[in-house]
Amino acid sequence: MKNDLLLVTDMQNVYTKGQKWACLDTEGAAERILSVIRAMEQAGNDQIIFTRFLADEHPEGVWKHYNEENAEVNASVWDNEMLPQFADALGRYPLYTKSVYSSLAIPEVLEAARKAERVVITGVVAECCVLSTVFALIDAGIYVVYLTDGVSGLDREKEAATELILSGLDPLHVHMMTVREYLQ
Repeated sequence: MKNDLLLVTDMQNVYTKGQKWACLDTEGAAERILSVIRAMEQAGNDQIIFTRFLADEHPEGVWKHYNEENAEVNASVWDNEMLPQFADALGRYPLYTKSVYSSLAIPEVLEAARKAERVVITGVVAECCVLSTVFALIDAGIYVVYLTDGVSGLDREKEAATELILSGLDPLHVHMMTVREYLQ
């Protein structure tokens, strides 16, 4: 844990219960992520980064259609804000914005990930931004710790499918575990 980078992916209001892009357990994942943040701080590790997805103002290719389809969410300030549970941590750690799925598209995130021993990935959406980021990390030669209960997907079936895909890369590129196991 001492030399890990915690990457908190897209924990925005739109992914909470009852919202348009609601994930299965965003609120539960948020609480578990906060426990990881506290443990890392107690261990003297301040390598924590948050990312968020905001639509590109000038999208290209398939992103044009995506942004048209999701114009209502893209225009909502509240939907795109980070969960209030993270307000305190966001005062201490950087928040970077991306307009694609992978958080590694952000140069500062890639640079920090390369300096870390491992990247601990959490957030939403399991089968989308999180999965894309995991593959980008692996392609960059960076070992990933995937916290299964620190990630939330659209539903249990999609979460399970994502975990099944990643299980084929465990333990060579990815180590899958729960938050409790990580904190032990």
